[in-house]
Amino acid sequence: MKLISAKDAAERLGVSDRRIRAMIKEGKIKAVNVGGGYVIEEKELANVKTHGKAGRPKKESTKE
Repeated sequence: MKLISAKDAAERLGVSDRRIRAMIKEGKIKAVNVGGGYVIEEKELANVKTHGKAGRPKKESTKE
């Protein structure tokens, strides 16, 4: 089991640290809070990649 920081996870997925924390809060990534920072199992990143794009979801169009 290899643990990585939220910052490392963000770099690997090409998103910001803030987005990683949001994904943790949404339950898309399992993480453990250790000393004020999150650590993530490396295998969790594969789940995000296969589940969908890691970035911000598209806004729904309001045009009719």
